Amino acid sequence: MALPTMTPEQRAAALEKAAASRKARAELRESLKSGKVRFEDVLDNAEADEIIGKTKVLYLLESLPRVGKIKAREIAESVGITETRRVAGLGPRQRAELLAKVA
Repeated sequence: MALPTMTPEQRAAALEKAAASRKARAELRESLKSGKVRFEDVLDNAEADEIIGKTKVLYLLESLPRVGKIKAREIAESVGITETRRVAGLGPRQRAELLAKVA
C-alpha cells in the first residue's frame, strides 16, 4: 500500500505535531523521574490526555525512580502487559495490578 502524498504544508504540520508530542512525552517522563507527578495520576489521566494514552506502558515504567529497563520489563511481564501496550489500552485489572507492583 502506497503512502499518501502530502503537500509541503501538510508535511510541515505533521512534523510539528510529532515534535510537540515527543516534547510532551519527554516532559512527562522527567516529571515522573523527579517525583513531581505520581504514576497513579498518569494512569488516571490516560483517558483525557491523548499524549498519555498513546504512550507505551514500558516507556512510563522506565521513567520511574529506581526502575530501569530490566525491572520495567519484569513488572510488565508479571502483570501480563506486552512491550507494545499503550496506556489507554490497559484494562482495569492490569491498571490495579500495575499500581500494586509499582507502589
